[in-house]
Amino acid sequence: MTESALQTEHEFTLPQGYVDDEGTLHKEGRMRLATAADEIKPLKDPRVQSNSSYLTVVLLSRVVTDLGELETVDSEVIESLFVTDLEFLQGLYERINTPDDAQAAAPGETGGLEPTGMDAVDGGEMEAVDGRAEPGNPTS
Repeated sequence: MTESALQTEHEFTLPQGYVDDEGTLHKEGRMRLATAADEIKPLKDPRVQSNSSYLTVVLLSRVVTDLGELETVDSEVIESLFVTDLEFLQGLYERINTPDDAQAAAPGETGGLEPTGMDAVDGGEMEAVDGRAEPGNPTS
């Protein structure tokens, strides 16, 4: 039996790019696979607790390991991205952290787990499902 190596980091090129304080454009980067801690620890962050939309920023700042010549990629860098770049990174996060066989699961089945990470927040709006607030439309 031959096992293929698990690819834990993925290179990317941002559509627009991040412009730092000196005016340098940074487009090439790397994102690693998320760990359980990457999806759990941001939920304790006060910024996320006061604004659930901030989860995306904190989560991406944990998994984007390189961006151009920047020494660090932190939440301030992610906050400063153009919307098209933020959406690009969200899509990449979902693609690399969703198993290939996820399509095989029956619709609505999550194996008893609630969605986390990027799926846990949709613009901060929540929808009541079975008496619980779920990402989606406002409850009011």
